Amino acid sequence: MNVSVLANTLIGSEIIKIGNEVNDMKRKGAQIANLTIGDFDPSIFPIPAELKDEIIDAYHHNHTNYPPADGILPLRETVVDILKDRYSLNYAVSDILIAGGSRPLIYATYLALIDPGDKVIYPAPSWNNNHYCHLSSAKGIAVVTTVENNFMPTADQLRPHLKGATLLALCSPLNPTGTMFTQEQLEEICEVVIEENKSRGANEKPLYILYDQIYSLLTFGRTHVNPVSLRPELKGYVIYIDGISKCLSATGVRVGWAFGPEVIISKMKALLGHIGAWAPKAEQVAVAKYFKNNNLVDLFLGSFKEQVQISLDELHNGFQQLKSEGFNVDSVIPMGAIYLTLKIDYIGKTTPSGDLIKNSADVNFYLIKEAQAALVPFSAFGNDESMAWFRASVGGCSLQDIKDMLPRIKAALGKLK
Repeated sequence: MNVSVLANTLIGSEIIKIGNEVNDMKRKGAQIANLTIGDFDPSIFPIPAELKDEIIDAYHHNHTNYPPADGILPLRETVVDILKDRYSLNYAVSDILIAGGSRPLIYATYLALIDPGDKVIYPAPSWNNNHYCHLSSAKGIAVVTTVENNFMPTADQLRPHLKGATLLALCSPLNPTGTMFTQEQLEEICEVVIEENKSRGANEKPLYILYDQIYSLLTFGRTHVNPVSLRPELKGYVIYIDGISKCLSATGVRVGWAFGPEVIISKMKALLGHIGAWAPKAEQVAVAKYFKNNNLVDLFLGSFKEQVQISLDELHNGFQQLKSEGFNVDSVIPMGAIYLTLKIDYIGKTTPSGDLIKNSADVNFYLIKEAQAALVPFSAFGNDESMAWFRASVGGCSLQDIKDMLPRIKAALGKLK
């Protein structure tokens, strides 16, 4: 059967592929610590009880019809308050767009701004930008980052690629690394974007920033920064992505929001209206009510963040211990999100059965088999397979799972020659 060129050339998610293989092994009885999917096991990290009660109450009150295409007004009003209270950002309800999580909003941003062949700049590693470039027929430019800057892109790295670009896609805290921009790093990037836009003619598209801050309320001892707070003159050029999926452990509840210039948000609204990618009305009603109570939200965030950080620290400290014992591993101190960046540099080694480990995927599947531990190599985030860095997501594992896993990793690495 003939299909479209787009469908024929679409590459599936490597993360989901690894996760599916792990889940298949678990169904067959294998006990595997699954650190692949950026999701939460609700038996370990449940959503706030009060939010669940509000969702149930909304269904009892028959909020089961279509919501408005841009989201119910009470939720958009709540988002306006969130932005003002938590980020000191001033946006109107007409600048807010609600959708079924952050994914359709990111895709709508691409579709609203990108014409075929337009240039999109994004760091590698980063989540899904290569796929969104493919879906929108953009010319994607992956800027490879380094551990010296915690895998966050710098102004100097980005500057050579910005001439003529339409979109700069950024994320902080960053998926997959769990690292964050410092104020100085982001200020320097803002300056080069301002400089680039000043150089463009009246009939040229400006350079926009897509700023994904879905993990912004899930940080550990560090301050989240954002472009418009640092450089208010960028307000007409930044489209933000946010929502409840990560900060409330509510990935399946599917309530996200974008905010930015009304002229762009209105086009995104039209696009998503045709697709029908809105968040369910009952969930919107519930989130509007729940997020109005700052004390309730902060109480949950305090407990939730502590639980996530304990797991991240356990994994980080475990890898630092392995490093001190001479294993060729490392980790980057966790800053935000639910991810830890791990270096497991055993490419070129040989397994006990005599197989050569040729790339990061081989390392990963060796650890799945020998250590019952599943990670995601950075090759799933736009990097080369020769890169020995991995993402570990702690949302699907208990603290005890992590503690039990570390000796298995040590034993498995110790068998390699």
